[in-house]
Amino acid sequence: MADSLTTTRDLSEEREADAWLTRVRRHLRVLTLRKRQHFDRRVSIGDLLTERSDNAAAYGFGEGTTMYDNVLVLGEVHVGRHTWIGPGCILDGSGGGLRIGDHCAISAGVQIYTHHTVKRSLSMGVEPIEYAPTIIGDGVYLGPNAIVQMGVTIGDRVVVGANSFVNRDVGTGLRVFGTPARVHG
Repeated sequence: MADSLTTTRDLSEEREADAWLTRVRRHLRVLTLRKRQHFDRRVSIGDLLTERSDNAAAYGFGEGTTMYDNVLVLGEVHVGRHTWIGPGCILDGSGGGLRIGDHCAISAGVQIYTHHTVKRSLSMGVEPIEYAPTIIGDGVYLGPNAIVQMGVTIGDRVVVGANSFVNRDVGTGLRVFGTPARVHG
């Protein structure tokens, strides 16, 4: 008898879950259509349900800054005003703080670090994790999938090309790209 009740309860819960899922999918279709009509884009569920400016404000980022819902923010991260942070970025402030200035564009897939575990891994856990703050100046463009190593300072009005690996400081007004990033033009 108990098995019969369990099966009936399970079927009832399954029907309820199916009905709920149908309602959610209907709402998501409406939100997807609205986003496409207003912005001509398709985004993840998180970005259908949140506003990019609210995401940034929740972390205390500067006025006018926006951030996609799927950005990973770790530790002490400070972002200035009117900065755009694209989808799929990693902002790692866990190793002494990350500062990103005003009017920056942090393109899709950018990774900015303040720590790494290379020596710890190679030493089989004997050496400690290394930490150093990372600073991105004002008016900086970081191209898609660029990686900025811990401890790097990037000056104001710098362009970092797509897929670049920045492992040393970059002075104001420079254009760098490559792996490792080098000054060009």
